[in-house]
Amino acid sequence: MDYFMNITYLSLAGHVQLQEYRYVYFISTLSIYIFIICCNTVVIYVIVKNKRLHEPMYIFIAALLLNSLFGAVALYPKLLIDLLSEHQVISYQACMLQAFCIYSYATVEFAVLSTMAFDRYVSICKPLQYATLVNMHTVKKILLFSWFVPFCVNSTLMILTCRLQLCKLKMNRIYCNNYSIVKLSCGDITVNNSYGLFLLAIVVFPSLFFIVFSYIRILSVCLRNSKDFKRKAVQTCLPHILVVIIFSVLSCFEIINNRLEANISHIMTMIISVINLVIPPICNPIIYGMRMQEILNGIKSIMRKRKMSISF
Repeated sequence: MDYFMNITYLSLAGHVQLQEYRYVYFISTLSIYIFIICCNTVVIYVIVKNKRLHEPMYIFIAALLLNSLFGAVALYPKLLIDLLSEHQVISYQACMLQAFCIYSYATVEFAVLSTMAFDRYVSICKPLQYATLVNMHTVKKILLFSWFVPFCVNSTLMILTCRLQLCKLKMNRIYCNNYSIVKLSCGDITVNNSYGLFLLAIVVFPSLFFIVFSYIRILSVCLRNSKDFKRKAVQTCLPHILVVIIFSVLSCFEIINNRLEANISHIMTMIISVINLVIPPICNPIIYGMRMQEILNGIKSIMRKRKMSISF
């Protein structure tokens, strides 16, 4: 028992050809991290500073991008340190914290995407009731719920993992996730597996179901209205649909890869494991920044002011 109590460090053994390409990996990862921070921060700044954008739709976008920053901070700083280190290790406590943050990022993402679908559904299908159903007081409660519930269910997940005794110290990953930690255990993990499936059932599947339901109803309303109405509906809904598809598909790949341990190459496994912490945080600000005219105008205004200040 003392042996298990004295375990303090876990090895992250997922890095591929690190010695040969250490600095290439580091520069690439640092560039992606800086790009994610800059792009998401700029769009959030535009929304916060522009009072015309203090509306539910844009507040939900800001919440989504803030969650992207949260997920990036959970992964990239530790990953950058590991790329320059001789030994890729992490303390058990830090590993649990990273796993909690990454799982929270994923579940909050689904929750916020479903609230955005609700906003679009009410705006298009029940426009006369929009001001009543989606007021600022409601937005605050929805966002609180979108963050509070995932944090609670993921805290329970981590508590269930903490009770396990570890008999292995090596994870075939480049960052910590809960299921990889669970697989290091030599005990019964039935409760952990069951709760993980329960988590999917109460967080992920209802969110996806509601999003699909909302857009089916939106589509049915659009088909009965004018071309101008369809154009406006597509302009506001298309970015959200793209973000949902990207995140959902990538999440499915990661769940299948992690749970079933498909017979694919190690480097492909590593790419799949991090892709949901790379693609959505990059795509989200670009999609919303380019497709939402008000946000794009705000970004252009910042760039113009920046050029004027430099010229003087």
